Amino acid sequence: MKPLLSLLLACLSAAWAQTGAPARPPASLPDLPGDTVVAVFEDGGKLTMEQFGDLLNAQAPEQRQLIIANRQAFLHQFAVMRKLSQLAEKEGLDKQSPLKDRLEFQRMSMLAQTKLMMTVSLATVEPAEISKYYEANKEHYKLVKVKAIYVAFGSGAASAAGKKPLTEEQAKTKITGLLAQIRGGADFVKLVKENSDDETSRAKDGDFLTVRVNDNIPDAMRKAVFQLKQGEVGEPVRQPNGFYLFRADNVSYRPLQEVRDEIFTTLQQQHGTDWVKGIDSTTKVNFPTAAFLGGAGQPAPAATVVPAPATVPAPAKK
Repeated sequence: MKPLLSLLLACLSAAWAQTGAPARPPASLPDLPGDTVVAVFEDGGKLTMEQFGDLLNAQAPEQRQLIIANRQAFLHQFAVMRKLSQLAEKEGLDKQSPLKDRLEFQRMSMLAQTKLMMTVSLATVEPAEISKYYEANKEHYKLVKVKAIYVAFGSGAASAAGKKPLTEEQAKTKITGLLAQIRGGADFVKLVKENSDDETSRAKDGDFLTVRVNDNIPDAMRKAVFQLKQGEVGEPVRQPNGFYLFRADNVSYRPLQEVRDEIFTTLQQQHGTDWVKGIDSTTKVNFPTAAFLGGAGQPAPAATVVPAPATVPAPAKK
């Protein structure tokens, strides 16, 4: 019965999503005792508030609010699915191949996936382990506050002052000359105010942004910025419409307290990966009939870890 119920719920979720039930304002379930009967089916079967909650939790998170708001329609569809499954069981369809095998394979897959998710989400990570990981991977949490000079080129490079647009070669010559002046002792902020075509950063004395390793910025820009030491100005960085000069105003690191949860999740995932590798390496299958494998066996694909969910459902009540 349980394998069929799993299939029923999956089908019901799909059917519910396809019907496009009329949306209602966000709703909440009434506060009723768990043994309160909320639905009675034509064969006399009853559904309690607690059972409805379990049924609701079995659905995809994005469907739950829709179900709550349209629970009468949902339970009608549930009753239809329930009736059809009972008819199928009376005919013994759940005992016939290929349905029997599909149900068992689905049951096995769901159990395996749940075991993986629970193992990862319940993996223990000690505080000392988090601190050790932080120190060993500190560069991942680097912050670089940069100032920038931007010299544009091309047809869209005309400045507010009405200067003639520069060609790419002219812009490269200009930015190279500015770099030489800076390395010769010229004031970076003064050059920003006199030369930068980026109006936003120019108005802030060249303050451009504070870059983190995983920020969504062009690779060339990321590489240039994270190579800089504090106070250092890098080589020109070409972008589609201009060249940048970056100066690292401040180089720091995100504090451990800020990244602790990120590290916890990373280590949890690593522990889960190690656990799965252990299961994979100790799982053996013998193939006594060479002809079955075509005379040559193929290596088994590596086992993968299912990402840990935010929460893991509690085991179903018996």
